Amino acid sequence: MPELPEVETVRRSLEPRLLGRSIKQAYIYLPRIIKKPDAESFTRLLAGRTVETVDRRGKYLLIRLAGDYTWVVHLRMTGQLVYSEIKSEHKHLRLTFELDDGNWLNFIDMRTFGSMYLLSDDRLDEINGLKTMGPEPLEDDFIMADFYQRLQGSSRAVKNLLLDQTVVAGLGNIYVDEALFLAGIHPSRGGSSLTEEEAAKLFQAIKEVLQKGIENRGTTFRDYVDGAGAKGKNQHTLNVYGRGGESCSLCGTKLVKFRLGGRGTVFCPDCQK
Repeated sequence: MPELPEVETVRRSLEPRLLGRSIKQAYIYLPRIIKKPDAESFTRLLAGRTVETVDRRGKYLLIRLAGDYTWVVHLRMTGQLVYSEIKSEHKHLRLTFELDDGNWLNFIDMRTFGSMYLLSDDRLDEINGLKTMGPEPLEDDFIMADFYQRLQGSSRAVKNLLLDQTVVAGLGNIYVDEALFLAGIHPSRGGSSLTEEEAAKLFQAIKEVLQKGIENRGTTFRDYVDGAGAKGKNQHTLNVYGRGGESCSLCGTKLVKFRLGGRGTVFCPDCQK
């Protein structure tokens, strides 16, 4: 699933292509992708609106439109939002949008878990994932003291806490495994068992792995591409994620993969005791 670095990369690649453009027409081939309003209203409300900004909140793209409306896109597991000079003929094309300059914005989604909304700005809290979302880890509202308190308030496994979007926005399986490795913390540790020093290391590690992911334009194993259709490069720099059974890059110990909270999890039993 695209995480914060992937969605931010999509945002950055789409922004210069979409700013000032208006949506001429939306073509919907799988109406259930549209969550609010109904597909017919979505198409009618979107037509003719001009893109004013392209923002991001956690794993959501927020395309701000004229008239105080926001087009919200959640890519989820396999969603791709790709700008193109032509209308896509991909077999998994679910929606496509004709722009006023003759170019297209194609939404491709093999697993069909992606979702879209078009709501007036004063109704965005109707999207539960946005309403309850925690702080952005690369913004000033991500504060160490608050982060430590959130960890101390729960005995849940620290990995599961970090995957909780109400605790920190935008983290997923890839970057949580990477951050825990960088901080030297076992993923099964209870949040409340972390010392303030350990929490500070994890706080910094989260920022570092996300920044690296953005610099490398995201992690591509199979489906993820940016808004221009280009793959990311961060997969070549990962320390633990996807490397179960291989040697630790720091100590040479065999990396262990196990299930935690239903998620595949990789760690170094020597570096993360």
